[in-house]
This record gives sequence, structure tokens and C-alpha cells, in this order.
Amino acid sequence: MAAAVSVRRRVLIYGGCGALGSTCVRYFRSKDWWVASIDINANEEADANVHAKICNDFCEHAEQVTSDVARLLGDQKVDAIVCVAGGWAGGNCASKDVFKSSDLMWKQSIWTSTISTYLASQHLKPGGLLTLTGAKVSLAGTPAMVGYGMAKAAVHQLCASVAGQNSGLPSGAVAVAILPVMLDTPINRKFMPDGDFSSWTPLEYIAEMFYSWATGSERPASGSLLQLVTSGGKTEVTPVQ
Repeated sequence: MAAAVSVRRRVLIYGGCGALGSTCVRYFRSKDWWVASIDINANEEADANVHAKICNDFCEHAEQVTSDVARLLGDQKVDAIVCVAGGWAGGNCASKDVFKSSDLMWKQSIWTSTISTYLASQHLKPGGLLTLTGAKVSLAGTPAMVGYGMAKAAVHQLCASVAGQNSGLPSGAVAVAILPVMLDTPINRKFMPDGDFSSWTPLEYIAEMFYSWATGSERPASGSLLQLVTSGGKTEVTPVQ
């Protein structure tokens, strides 16, 4: 009798060159998943890369990324799409840079999240996983970081929309958004050397959580907004009520 052929599971990681994205690429690869990274730079640890070209026109940018992903995947479907692209910018409504920072936040969070939802509609397997990245702070007003707050709040709304009926996602697919407070990244440690690192969420914790959800273990309900709160080195995941 012929031996059974093992089929590698597949994941797209949008933002695969960032601190969290690189950690996710590394973690899924360690579990023998096929991993493709979408970013402005290549991740050498990924099995494949899609170069997201810098562009000021959303439709043009989306067409480039989605076309390149379609060529890469062909008829193959993926088990998960993990969107961890994003960034941060401060500034209140009186800041001379408020328009520039808001535009940047929209590009980094909303463009990538919206493209990820479209990719899920086209390439995600039935019952697959889509994750987006919001922020706990955006559950309330963010007067000192207007652009960031608006963009992340929009991600929360997008997650609720794609989790609804007739959203375009494959049957049984789950869309969830994580809402971290502070991630324990090298750049955050560099610029906040006196911070309480025990209250920052480890990147490995999030990567392991994504993997668990992608394999169907303790998967949250579709549309969930999940707050990640770390205290004393322990992280709790709490759904927004």
C-alpha cells in the first residue's frame, strides 16, 4: 500500500518583514507550513515573497498586490491569512502633520487590512482563518494620535463586516482582530528603554496563538475583537463585549 502523501498547510502573512510578521513567518515555518510574505521588502525565511510596491493610489496598489498573489498561488488555496502590517504615528488635530500622519496610518492599516479581506475571499479555504490587527486604545478616543486611532477603529469595523453574512468570505471562514496594548518589539525597547517590559505582549505569544487558531484549536468566534493585555509577564486574551 502506498504511503499517504503529506500536504503542507499554507499561510499568507501580510507585513511579513515587520517584527511581529517576521516572528509569525518563523513560527509557521517551524511547524512545516508553506509561508508567503507580503511586504515592501523580502523575508528570506519565507517560502515565497510578494513585493508590495510603494504607491499613493489605493486602487493601483491593491491591483498590484492581489494580481501578484493570484499569480503566486494559482489554483492553490491557503489555510490562513494573517495581516500584521501596520505602524504608529502620533499627533492631535492641531498638529501640522495630522493630514500626513493620518494618510500614512490609513495606508499601513486600512489598505493592508482591506486587501487581506479581498485575498481571503479569493484564496482562503472554506473554514480558513483571517486575522486583522486593531488596537485596544482605539476602543475609545485617541486625542494625541488622531490618525492612528481612526485607522485602527476602522479595522475593528472591517472585522465585524467581513464576519457577517454575505461578506464574501468562504463558507465557515473565521475573521478575528487582535487588539494589543503594547508589543514587545526591538524598536519599542529602543525608544522606550525604561518601559515596563513585563506589561508588553511577547511576539512569540501572538504567533503561537495564530497558529493555534489556524489549526482549529480554541478558535474564537468570527467577528471577535480580542484584547491582548499583558501584566507581570502573563498575557490574557479578552473579547470586547
